This record gives sequence, C-alpha cells and structure tokens, in this order.
Amino acid sequence: MDCRSESATTGAGRFRVNANGKLLDVWLLVRCVSCDRTSKLTVHERTAVRSIDPGELHGYHVNDPELVASRLLDPLLARRNRFTLDWTGAWRLDTLSERLDETWPVRVDVAFEDPVPVRPERLIAQGLGFSRTEVLRRIKCDISLRRSTSAGFTFTVTAGD
Repeated sequence: MDCRSESATTGAGRFRVNANGKLLDVWLLVRCVSCDRTSKLTVHERTAVRSIDPGELHGYHVNDPELVASRLLDPLLARRNRFTLDWTGAWRLDTLSERLDETWPVRVDVAFEDPVPVRPERLIAQGLGFSRTEVLRRIKCDISLRRSTSAGFTFTVTAGD
C-alpha cells in the first residue's frame, strides 16, 4: 500500500488477469482502509498458464467470490504482500430475544456465513452481553475459546451464580 497502511478491504472482490505470452499474472484488487486507494495483491506472478488449474483460472476470470475469500485467507499471500484484513464489524452472534436466565443449560450452534476468523470468547461475550470472565466461567465448549476459528462450533451456556 502506498500510504503504508497494512489494512485493506476487497470491496467488490475482483481479480485482474494479465497474459504475457504463455505467462500469466493474477492480482487481487483491494482498497486501503486508510486512504481508500486501490492496490494490487499479487496472487500469481509470471506463472505458466498450464500450471494453473483450469477451474481456478476460470474463477479468476469470473471473479468467483469463494476464490476471492480463499485467497484473502491464505496466510502465504498475506505475508508475501505484507497486508492484514480489517475484520471490524465482520461478525456477530445472533441470539433469540428470550432471556437466557430462564432455562438451563442452553445449547447454542454457531455457523459462519463467511470464513471470518474470530475468537469464540469475544463473539460469545459480545453476543450474549457477558464479560469475558463470565464467558470463561459459564461457557462449555469443545474448542478453545481463546483461539481464533472460522469454522462452526457448538457451546453450552450454564446457569449463572
């Protein structure tokens, strides 16, 4: 990024594909969060066309949203292009309007529409209005509450003191 910000968003999630003979360059176009300028993240550079999977190549041409997401979540691409993603406001826990204090224990299934990494502890605290200490005390879960996940999980809320 020209402004030295290390945060970007994909906006419309578009690839730019440029052929130079039998070699191909593929970039993912992103917008800088700070200055709103468009930049290119190198996905493939001077790569032989035959070495790219035809389905993947088609995805680059049609700006496949799943391919955009998988490239953005690729830690090697992020490291090579020196960027991080801005996940602010990208997740929320939708809960029923009923109070959780009525029936115990309560089992909650979490599903992700997009593979946005989040620490379950933060998601649950914000969604249920608990402090993080209360989350650690009242939530039983098969995965670590303090490690980021982007896969669905289930947790159980136990009765408060």
